[in-house]
Amino acid sequence: MRGLCLAAALLVALASGGCKAKKKATAAVTEGLTGGVLVYSDDFQRDKLGPDWLSRSGRWEVKDGWLHCRGDRNEGAWLNVPLPERVRVEFDARSESDDGDLKFEIFATEQRHQTGYIVIMGGWKNTLSIIARLNEHGEDRMEADASVEKGRVYHMTAVRTDGALRWFVDGRLVLQYADEEPVRGAYFGFNDWNADVWFDNLKVSKL
Repeated sequence: MRGLCLAAALLVALASGGCKAKKKATAAVTEGLTGGVLVYSDDFQRDKLGPDWLSRSGRWEVKDGWLHCRGDRNEGAWLNVPLPERVRVEFDARSESDDGDLKFEIFATEQRHQTGYIVIMGGWKNTLSIIARLNEHGEDRMEADASVEKGRVYHMTAVRTDGALRWFVDGRLVLQYADEEPVRGAYFGFNDWNADVWFDNLKVSKL
């Protein structure tokens, strides 16, 4: 009887340890999704892009309270305000194209395409979602099969508190890129190739 009790106790202890490990892993993944200090926000409730943004192509516009573009060919709309090293960036996004292709770039060393991490939802004719480092076609990119529903508004969140960049859509982790040599750039930008894309409610929080 005593042996059975000890065995039962051991099983309970192991089960408890497993639960704690799972909670620890979950906590690590969701770290940074809440808290922090808001250091920048933009709801695009105005007529022009304004001095906080750099758009070399001139194709980005503020329309109906959203930042809008179609056919920018990866020139991008770049935020002139530098990002904190530990940060959460969140915003709403939608595509009015069947191609999807919602794209942003983060921790870029320059306000140019492919100088940091490239995050794309529904790229390549809405067939693939990725996080890439410096090259969106690189073999080291992380991939998922998430696609974009035309006209649907998604809430996107990017978090980095250590070497890993984590990307969430509507609160669900889509991909993370664990980088042994993280790109330490400070620029954020919205980007577009040829889709009809819209962005709103940008918030940047220091963690």
